Amino acid sequence: MLPIRDDQPRYSTPWVNYFLIGLNLAIFFFEFALDPQSLEILIRQFGVVPEHLAAFLAGSPRYSLLAVALPFFTSMFLHGSWMHVIGNMWFLYIFGDNVEDHLGHFKYLVFYILTGLIAMVTQVAVGLNSNAPTVGASGAIAGVLGAYFILYPRARVLTWFFVFVLWVPAWIILGYWFVLQFLSGTATALAVRGQNMGGVAFWAHVGGFVSGALLVKVFGERQQRYPYATR
Repeated sequence: MLPIRDDQPRYSTPWVNYFLIGLNLAIFFFEFALDPQSLEILIRQFGVVPEHLAAFLAGSPRYSLLAVALPFFTSMFLHGSWMHVIGNMWFLYIFGDNVEDHLGHFKYLVFYILTGLIAMVTQVAVGLNSNAPTVGASGAIAGVLGAYFILYPRARVLTWFFVFVLWVPAWIILGYWFVLQFLSGTATALAVRGQNMGGVAFWAHVGGFVSGALLVKVFGERQQRYPYATR
């Protein structure tokens, strides 16, 4: 899929979406400047390590509540590679502006963080004994995709299909993406049962998408959402 969306009407500047993109990129540039050992320490301290949460819940004094709770917030602003951060920020840039326009700036920020937290909880619940750190904004961005799926199902997305490039309705593309994440997550969980789960956080994508699709209606449309020309 080439995530290039057909233009949708937007009545406010998506400055929160731009801020999130800039913050993620700035943090990645900081990561990129670190030596490998320092980067590993950063990822393990501020990424979510499910095994740490499992130890805390079992009563281990090794990890405090702050040590296991804080990474659920910080992990969604860390990335493992250039392709990881560029792919995530491209999807956020394409789909996030209209969701922010619908919700309003503050509610969009809360929505983004909340769906990111739910996404990470979903991933951890599937592999609670894993010692592989999980990082990335893809869970929160999956929440944005779920909201877009509900709000703009008929919007067109440019898609590569074998040798053809076609405009396809968003509900088909995003629905296909969700099913693919669910099937991939199921296959991965079955393949690594009893082992440490690493790689792509498919279940974070599933949890984020579902929570985004549900919560966008709970959050509701912002008030006074009219074109500037009519104000």
